[in-house]
Amino acid sequence: MIGNWPDCGFIRFAWHPEIFRWAQAARDIGRSVASDLSMRATWLQCEGTWFVGVDALPSDPFGSVSAVPLPEPVKSWIGARVDLHPAQLSITYPGYPRPRAGESEAAFRYRRYRDAAHMDGLIAEGTPKWRFLRERHDWILGLPLTETTSGASPLVVWPGSHHILQQAMIDALGGVPDAEWSGVDVTDVYQAARKRVFSECTRTPLFTRPGEGVLLNPFMLHGVAPWQPTAQASGDGRMVAYLRPASCESGPTWLRQ
Repeated sequence: MIGNWPDCGFIRFAWHPEIFRWAQAARDIGRSVASDLSMRATWLQCEGTWFVGVDALPSDPFGSVSAVPLPEPVKSWIGARVDLHPAQLSITYPGYPRPRAGESEAAFRYRRYRDAAHMDGLIAEGTPKWRFLRERHDWILGLPLTETTSGASPLVVWPGSHHILQQAMIDALGGVPDAEWSGVDVTDVYQAARKRVFSECTRTPLFTRPGEGVLLNPFMLHGVAPWQPTAQASGDGRMVAYLRPASCESGPTWLRQ
């Protein structure tokens, strides 16, 4: 296991047979999902280079897929859950990124040159985009499902960014009843914190293979790197399952965890 949750904001799980078994089962289902025409019509974006796949992988509330339970090395950290949504099935393909439908030139530049770095749960609305905290997660778990080389759009993180973004959210929301958080515009404080992250934290690609995994702090700034021309993968692309459970904590407890 590599990484330190309090300091770095992530844990990287080394290869383990139970994680690999889960990844194999999820990959087989993921292939069917990614080839389904209705799913492709809904989720294939960025001119065919990204299958977004929100809640598209039919894992159960315990995190099992095809009766294969969530791996024990992971469960030892996150505990037993009975409230998990179906996993996101995120797939990138050669050529990622291309512009997403409706994406401005500035937003596409940010996707290309800043890995579309973001904190999960902040929802952009309106024109121009204003951001609101609409989802609170306990953690983000990424489990790769397909073999690729390291340049095939790996996950990117900024270690230590969770401290900066957490403080930004405390500044914006700490004095507001949590029932009112979803209506508070956090755009300015978020953008200022993100700018500070890019200045003070080191961009770190986290290439992982099936049988490995990454657990992220919910405040971690993270994104997906562009697909490098020399990268190699099967026709399945780089397929990753992401689980993000809604937090069971009260707002103030979650905010200051």
